[in-house]
Amino acid sequence: MKKTSKELIVEAAVSLFNSKGFNGTSIRDIAEKAKVNAANIAYYFKNKQGLLEHCFTMYFEGYVEEIEKGFELIDEGAPGCLKKIAENIMNYHYHNIALTRFVLREISIDSQFVREIMSTYLMKERYYISKVVEKGVKTREFRHLMTDYVILQLKGLLNMPFLNAQYMAEVLHVFPHEKYFAEKYLQEVFNWVDGVLCKHEYEKTVLAVY
Repeated sequence: MKKTSKELIVEAAVSLFNSKGFNGTSIRDIAEKAKVNAANIAYYFKNKQGLLEHCFTMYFEGYVEEIEKGFELIDEGAPGCLKKIAENIMNYHYHNIALTRFVLREISIDSQFVREIMSTYLMKERYYISKVVEKGVKTREFRHLMTDYVILQLKGLLNMPFLNAQYMAEVLHVFPHEKYFAEKYLQEVFNWVDGVLCKHEYEKTVLAVY
């Protein structure tokens, strides 16, 4: 299906924001790469800041939607639910790698817009994952853990490959854009859930050591 002018603009912007940075990219650059008139960008997004906000919103709406899909399995057990959330996030990142790399990099910059994102989408993320962890602790499926630290560890595991793609390629020689990597790495995330969070698996590991 042929892409619309709006889709071409967003695709070009994400590519250029990744390679040249937001400040290093001009409206003219985006228009040339998208092969559209610069007036089209003004029509859809008003200006470059509006285009940036559209990219963020597009990313986080899809991101939270994937978390919500995983959360629907909460009644089937906390470990399985958390794994499904992790799988959905991993696949979302893998299928939207350029957008993911750009957003994860930009979200580390303190700005009014980023704070607004944190107070909306990222608070939703915290709510859903907290509910899963708290239920797992209550049902004794998970060890007694500090929820916020679990969220930090999970986000670190899921974000690092896409935030540090250059390091992975040049130093570790693994490539997050490859399906093979996404599948193998997701299994390691599952192993973390089983071996670190799950009460019985953790106790078996400790007993085996001692």
